Formats: sequence, structure tokens, C-alpha cells
Amino acid sequence: MEQKSVKLEEIIREFDLEVLRGGKDYQNAPLRALDINRPGLPLTGFFEHFDTERLLLIGLTEHTYLTGLPPERRRECFDKLMSYPVPALILTRGLELPSECMEMAEKHDRTVLRSTQETAMFMSALIGSLFNHLAPQITRSGVMLEIYGEGVLIQGESGVGKSEVAIELLKRGHRLVADDAVEIKETSRHTLMATSPELIRGYMELRGIGVIDIVRLLGMGAIKPFQEIDMVVNLEPWDDSAIYDRFGLESHFMEILSVKVPVATIPVKPGRNLAAIVEVAAMNNRNRKMGHNAAQELTDRMDRHFQQELERGGE
Repeated sequence: MEQKSVKLEEIIREFDLEVLRGGKDYQNAPLRALDINRPGLPLTGFFEHFDTERLLLIGLTEHTYLTGLPPERRRECFDKLMSYPVPALILTRGLELPSECMEMAEKHDRTVLRSTQETAMFMSALIGSLFNHLAPQITRSGVMLEIYGEGVLIQGESGVGKSEVAIELLKRGHRLVADDAVEIKETSRHTLMATSPELIRGYMELRGIGVIDIVRLLGMGAIKPFQEIDMVVNLEPWDDSAIYDRFGLESHFMEILSVKVPVATIPVKPGRNLAAIVEVAAMNNRNRKMGHNAAQELTDRMDRHFQQELERGGE
């Protein structure tokens, strides 16, 4: 999988960072690391396992330590730190940088930025943003919808009726995230977020009709820009020789980007109301997440009933 990157310019714009000094072509500097460095140990001279692809973040703790050092020692610290090709150094809380830092930034042509936010808040938001920009991403064929608050990815072979089911669900008040091509990204919470490629967002293709604009036909409320994937519904042609699960005692999963997602296989047969079945599948998945399993509850009830009958017969 190709390593992704995000330009430093995008992070500067996203967090409204002040540019105290810009290195050569700093706007286009590629960021590839999902984490950042708080250079406490490097400032004391320890550079083992120092990742030069990470952004450097100096907060109140590091600033207090540095201001307590003699000027020459500060100069040595920043000289060594800035000698590494780091993308940028960011100062938080609107703190003032020691003059030795800017002196060494000029010497080594490094970028220095500043944020007014508190360190912990800024650090958390920055790591989350980097993860969203750089997280692994794939594109899957299917239709992604939000149904009763559940993110449902409908998959199946071409012509099985995915878009037809989706349009019926949209008419019932549910929302479209993506049709045909679904972009899936793993988030920092190890969940999957789905969206549509920008070029085809809000459009659907129906065989026999062609491409339709969902917003114009059903309104803005019928689409959603992104949605977490809670389950996958796999549509497949009905096979009379196949044995389909009638109780649902076993939970089935599939892996997408190493994240396990519940999957339900629904056989397609003329006369079946697939939209209603997909709705029930979404509600049942939500019910299970809340700790209720109807199949298990019914099985337990039947076991208790038969046990009571056996006890009565033995009296």
C-alpha cells in the first residue's frame, strides 16, 4: 500500500498556525508520520530513536526547562535539535521562543510555527488530524447508507440489485453516503469511516434509468458526507441448494483494513422486500451492540421450556 502524506501547508491552514519562520518550500513539506515528538529527551542530548519525520512540539514543560538554561547551553540544544531534518517545530500556548531557537532555525533553514492553543488540546487534535490524513484507505465497490443511525455497506456482484435496494431505502427516509465506489479509511479509534469520491458524490446509477442526482430528487436530507461502517450486508442470488442461517446464533465477520465488521448475507429472490430486510438487519445489529441477541434469547427460552418438560415427565 502506497505511503500517504499531507502537506504542511494544510496543517498550518487547518490549525491557523502562525509562521514565525518558514524553511525553503515549507508549504509543500510532506508529513508522513502519524505521531509527533515532544523533544524532552532530545533537548538533554539523547537522540536515540529520534524520528526526523515527526513534527516537533514544544509546550510549557519544555519551554520552562529551556528558559532555565544558560544562553550558550540553549544554543547548543537548538543547534543539535535543528540539525535534524524535521518538518517543523511548533510552539504552543502562544509562548515566546528563545532567540537562540530562531538563530539555529536560520542556520539550518528550519520551519518554526506557533499555536495559541494549550498543549494537550492541540497535541490531541493534531494527532487526530494526522491520522485522518494519513490513515490507510481503500476503495470498495458497493453502496453505503446510514439506516436508523447504523452505517451499512451493501455489497454484492454486479446486477444483484444494490442500487435498487438503496433507492427504496432512500425513499423511506434513510441517507446515502456513497454509490458504486466507497472510499474507506481506518480512523484513530480503529473504526472504519466511509465516504464517496468527490467526483460522484450525491449521484446514483440505476440500470434502465441512468445516473440520477439524489439531492435534486430527494433533497439535501437524503445524503450524508461520511459515516462509520457498523455492518456489511452481502446480497447474493438465491441458491435453492444452499443452506441459509435461519436462527442467527452465529455471528459472522469480515475484515476491512484489519478491522472486523459484522456481516449479514441476504439471498435475493423475486418477491422479497429487500429494503425492509436490510432495515431489520440494521436494527438487529444495533440491538446486538446494546447486548440483546434475539436468537440467543429464544434458544435459552426453548432450552428452559424443554428442561421443565423433562422434569415434569420424571415426576
